[in-house]
Amino acid sequence: MPSTTLEPYTVTYNSASALPDAVWETLQAHPENSNVILPVALKTLARERNHETAGRDQCWIVVYSAGAIDFVLSVTNGDIGTYPVFVFTTHPIHHLTSDFLLPRIIRLAEALRDAVPTTRVYSFFAPDAVTNMFVEIWHSLTGVQGYRDAYYHAKLTYCTKDSFARSGGAKRQMTIFPGLVYELRPAVESDLEAVASLCYQFAADSEPFVLTHDGALKEATTLIRNNQIWVHGIRRAGDVVEDIASIVAFTRNSDAVATISKVFTNPAWRRRGCAERLVRRVCKHLLATKQSVALYVAHNNPGATHVYDKVGFLGLKDGAAPVEGVDSWLEIGLDRTKIELGHW
Repeated sequence: MPSTTLEPYTVTYNSASALPDAVWETLQAHPENSNVILPVALKTLARERNHETAGRDQCWIVVYSAGAIDFVLSVTNGDIGTYPVFVFTTHPIHHLTSDFLLPRIIRLAEALRDAVPTTRVYSFFAPDAVTNMFVEIWHSLTGVQGYRDAYYHAKLTYCTKDSFARSGGAKRQMTIFPGLVYELRPAVESDLEAVASLCYQFAADSEPFVLTHDGALKEATTLIRNNQIWVHGIRRAGDVVEDIASIVAFTRNSDAVATISKVFTNPAWRRRGCAERLVRRVCKHLLATKQSVALYVAHNNPGATHVYDKVGFLGLKDGAAPVEGVDSWLEIGLDRTKIELGHW
């Protein structure tokens, strides 16, 4: 049991099986904000129970103070590479003052340095204030510096059954383009090459996490096999061959929340509402069994922000009142001459 000392301290857990009930309960109580940690921990736990290898250099570091959990940090692996260091906090973002953060981030960084090789830590992804402070402290501890330009700066948002219904749900009338036939469905094996091509193009815009063609094929194979990707089929009336206009993948899923992790439209089929149409259909599918659907949308992507706002994702409209859990997250990468780059 964690002590009740007011001073923050850390405990490092080297397996998902070792995580105490309090950590699982904390993550499950904040399923949207822990979407980068909880689903991976659950998958790792299942693998451990099946006596499967979960990969090297995985751990979870928890900050406790006054008997409560303040932060959970994860170092975990995905299907096609190692993940960034993710950090989740139980506290509202506006409570994260420098005085509160400093002693806790110092202890987290020290525990991380002791837990894994510094080469394993290639980027941090967390709420803005956490990432900015972590990168500074990590540099002072290890000499590994962060890049000035962020890898990713995005707003975490989510759609509930109510907000989706208010947006019109899957039945909302959208523009129908004459002469085009649509089919929105889960991807199947025969879609593999088309899905891989769109995964490759998506990654090409996501430096430094680009994919080779073989890597994109591996990712598409995994997504289709795990039933984690839908496609927007499209063809011109009279044509037999269908093209894939858009893909939507959802790869970080817990009992309560599914997370959309990839949305991409073939440039040849843009400006026809394909992304919104497919995101709506996927949200309907996911909300049949989940309390919400989460995603990150880049601050510099107003087009996607507009689409997600129309679908019912919260806190995205200009001037909207703050929504609990809809926060800005920041990924900063570290000097690539001193680390081993992963992929997510």
